[in-house]
Amino acid sequence: MLNYSPKRSDEPIWWSLFGAGGVWFAIVTPITVLLMGLLLPLHGLGLVDLNYDKLLAFVASPVGAVFTVLTIALPMWHAMHRVHHGLHDLKFHVGAVGKYLCYFVALVFTVLAAIWVLDLI
Repeated sequence: MLNYSPKRSDEPIWWSLFGAGGVWFAIVTPITVLLMGLLLPLHGLGLVDLNYDKLLAFVASPVGAVFTVLTIALPMWHAMHRVHHGLHDLKFHVGAVGKYLCYFVALVFTVLAAIWVLDLI
């Protein structure tokens, strides 16, 4: 028998943030770590002219600000979604309170990242 009035769910929102965060973390984060973690301290190995002032100017630009917030926020949404479902898999049924607490932590990190970036601009 078909249910013609299914209960609405908020799961597509959380799964989309989870998916976006996972893709961002898998594709963009290694490049960011390479640039800021290796090439910046080693002054670009003589291949690129990369220094702190140029990086700060990039983060202060609109594109760089959005990139920085997404680099911090999307993996956090991914991680907190994993924490929420990991608790469920470990038989810690925290219910809606635990679910929204996990997503609240991700929201706090997103807001703090945006405030930090806006403070640089």
